[in-house]
Amino acid sequence: MKQLISLLLFACAMATMPAQAQQTRYISDNLFTYMHNGPSTQYRIMGSVNAGTKVDLLETNSSTGFSKIRDNRGRTGWVNSDFVSTQVGLKVRFPALEKELTEVKSQLEEALESGDEKTASLQNSLKLRNEQITDLETQNGQLNEQLMSSQAEIRELRARLDTQKDDLLMRWFTYGGMVAGGGLLFGLVLPHLIPRRRKRNNGWA
Repeated sequence: MKQLISLLLFACAMATMPAQAQQTRYISDNLFTYMHNGPSTQYRIMGSVNAGTKVDLLETNSSTGFSKIRDNRGRTGWVNSDFVSTQVGLKVRFPALEKELTEVKSQLEEALESGDEKTASLQNSLKLRNEQITDLETQNGQLNEQLMSSQAEIRELRARLDTQKDDLLMRWFTYGGMVAGGGLLFGLVLPHLIPRRRKRNNGWA
């Protein structure tokens, strides 16, 4: 009976353990995503990971929607699982599609001499590649707009941080001035509060 209970507990423990198998993934094309040192946004930000970066998926926390990864710089942290993709990023796909498009065009020109059926197939392939290129260019334009918006937000946050630093410095200067002034005032008033000792009369005229 004890052995059966032990086996059941071991099976439950194994079922609840997170998957540790390393898998190759890519950060999706959303400019960049922040890396935290824990599986939620409540944990400290360690840095950011650029879009399209190849990463190793180490663990997934389904309850918080975060995944533990190791990036190409050897850093280990947690990112939002929505930004972890099995697809290669645009930076890799776009040049590959352009190269493939060039090859298809070359094949199409050669096929014009070999028959209408093969030509029609290549034309359909060319049309599909052109559509994919157009979609990628549209996505690239959207990413550029997001980049400009993110840069503007970063500048605003930095300006706020500088203002807060100046306010804090001014407060310290004010407190320091108040303490120094209070000490000076206390030093001037204290001698008047302590009674002076009378000189002894030693009987000499």
